[in-house]
Amino acid sequence: MLVCSCNYITDKEIRSVITELLDEDCWQLIVPAKVYHAMGKRGRCCGCFPNVVDLIIQTTEDYHVQRRSDDANVVDFIERLKRFHEEQQAHLAERRQKMGRIA
Repeated sequence: MLVCSCNYITDKEIRSVITELLDEDCWQLIVPAKVYHAMGKRGRCCGCFPNVVDLIIQTTEDYHVQRRSDDANVVDFIERLKRFHEEQQAHLAERRQKMGRIA
């Protein structure tokens, strides 16, 4: 599935890069900019970033399940990622509402 139409990046490519990053350090914080940097690309319109965050969360969960990491650490880490993602989505929605009022 095509995730980023600006750079023509598929979900398989993104998952592969995330797995490589996790192989380097399985507890590092991975964000869309880090994924794009590892691919030698950059976000253009950045509309795909929420989907990339979802892929990061899903791939990270799958990675730790396969490695049989300590469940307490995984749950805490994933919950923090999900909370961060939800907060960012809320801020984005607020900005859109403000911009709608201005226009």
